[in-house]
Amino acid sequence: MIKLIFQLFIIYLLYKFVFEFIIPVYRTTSQVKKKMNEMQEKMQEQENKYNNHTNPGPQTKKNFDADYIDYEEVK
Repeated sequence: MIKLIFQLFIIYLLYKFVFEFIIPVYRTTSQVKKKMNEMQEKMQEQENKYNNHTNPGPQTKKNFDADYIDYEEVK
């Protein structure tokens, strides 16, 4: 009798664990993945839109040497 009660208790705990923890976590992760994919697609569309509006002309290199200030160590 005690063995049967113990087995039923274990089954109950497994049931609660699966339906109150595993399934909600699975649903939440799938929703988060969908939202992340949607966000990535929107960002990709915005990037493509931005790249199409910019001029594809040759890029000029800026001379950054003139902006550099050489510091000397003071003792």
